[in-house]
Amino acid sequence: MTDDRLRMTPGPTEVPAAVRERMSEPTPNPDVEPAFFEFYRTLTGKLEAIYGDDDIAILGGEGILGLEAAVASLVEPGDRVLCLANGLYGEGFADFVEMADGEAVVCDAPWRGPLDLATVESHLETGSFDVATMVHCETPTGVLNDLEPVLDVLDEHDVVSVVDAVSSLGGTPVPTDRIDVCLGASQKCFSAPPGLTVCSVSDRAWAKIESFETESLYTDLEPWRDAADEEWFPYTHLASNLYGLDTAIDLLLEEGLEDVFERHEAAAERCRERAAAIGLGLYPDEATASPTVTALEVDGSATALQRTLADEHDIVLATGLGDLEDDVLRIGHMGHNARVDRVDRTMDAVAAVLE
Repeated sequence: MTDDRLRMTPGPTEVPAAVRERMSEPTPNPDVEPAFFEFYRTLTGKLEAIYGDDDIAILGGEGILGLEAAVASLVEPGDRVLCLANGLYGEGFADFVEMADGEAVVCDAPWRGPLDLATVESHLETGSFDVATMVHCETPTGVLNDLEPVLDVLDEHDVVSVVDAVSSLGGTPVPTDRIDVCLGASQKCFSAPPGLTVCSVSDRAWAKIESFETESLYTDLEPWRDAADEEWFPYTHLASNLYGLDTAIDLLLEEGLEDVFERHEAAAERCRERAAAIGLGLYPDEATASPTVTALEVDGSATALQRTLADEHDIVLATGLGDLEDDVLRIGHMGHNARVDRVDRTMDAVAAVLE
């Protein structure tokens, strides 16, 4: 059965044929076969080429698992956590902090613009914090945050940083060497199926993680530090998904990270040129727009446009989330779909529907 639909959503993204084929290989028993642990060590080594030299862990669960696990592993009852937020996922970190009985202090900024560095500095000057959370690419609004100035300030105050880079890692540069826990996921720029969280953990973060006991198993990062070397996983790993991710990372590294980033930039530029030509404006400030997703203002017609594009043109797009559900149409040009020809097909359809 063929499926001609073009899914230009900001994740999950299209899975290349080579990844699907790899996932069809016989499934080993990841708990008892030594060869599987060697494979896992090799895969985390490949991810180091994207992340840098920090320890890498791959968890069996969709990207949100990583966000919850980072907070659950780093936050003790009573810990103060600065949650930097200029979007839905930044605000959502506060929920995980409260679940861990920590004190979440939300540093809000308008959704259309960048993180508010001045307010971050003000919070840090007036009180101590153990951890700070933030989002690199806010997928619901298409905003890409400049993290370097924020990380500079956090380092000055010895605050452990947690970054959701789920929608940017592998599609645009991420300052992973500056981040204590940097979270990614298989289904975004890597173009593998949903089901895996990838994360890097710094020595400073490991020290904090290992300083107290969490009451969770599935969301505890500590067992993953030595799991592969000790040939023991906290739970049965998702072998077929890991095979798929392995091939997806091979494709990315064979192309070369710089070429991958340039491909994403070209796709984003074409998308926004085509949108402007038919009178559609960007939701975020252009200076903060992400190369992995474009959010367009459509004032109350996003759901209708989404439905018509799917029914009449076999193109699947995403609407906004939360209060923006019907006012923003989102086009994902990330991973395997970050290609100018796919953007052109998408925008041809959008133009036809609007006309």
